[in-house]
Amino acid sequence: MKLLTLISRTILRTALALFQILIAGPGNAAGAADPSGTWLTQDGRARVRIERCGARLEQVCGFIVWMKEPVDANGQPLKDQNNPDPAKRSRPLLGHQLILGLKPVVEGRFNGQIYNAENGKSYEISLSRGARDLNVTGCMLSILCATQTWTQTTNALPGQLVGMTGDPTGPRADREWAQANPPTMARAAK
Repeated sequence: MKLLTLISRTILRTALALFQILIAGPGNAAGAADPSGTWLTQDGRARVRIERCGARLEQVCGFIVWMKEPVDANGQPLKDQNNPDPAKRSRPLLGHQLILGLKPVVEGRFNGQIYNAENGKSYEISLSRGARDLNVTGCMLSILCATQTWTQTTNALPGQLVGMTGDPTGPRADREWAQANPPTMARAAK
């Protein structure tokens, strides 16, 4: 059963990668500087899937797809309880969008905002990709900056969301970043 699940996940990931290459076109295929992929945060508490988003797939968004501790002391999924939008306070942290449509500024660098669920605030960040790592530089008030190094992962851990964004087994994009016609496996296979 585990082998069948592993094979299914591998097929899903391969189809998703091929779909992303097809949709982006040959001139925009993911290059060495593209931050798309799944990344383990520096502190090891979460994995973040970064993927193309926006109307022309030129921006990048990021979603929490695995958490070391996804539940509270009562065994309930951790919620976004500090969100300034009361409508989002009941959403689970696992699967929510934390990187909000970063825009390319130069080859290999994307700037925009990241949402911190621990305090409900957003911060300016910049992403740039290395060979097997991602440099995430966050700034507060544009002067107090710090850089974290996230490590790329290729395996799936128990409890990790492996489905496509918007699917029941995948993360959920915030309304402003959700595609009008999200890709499906049937479309990706064509």
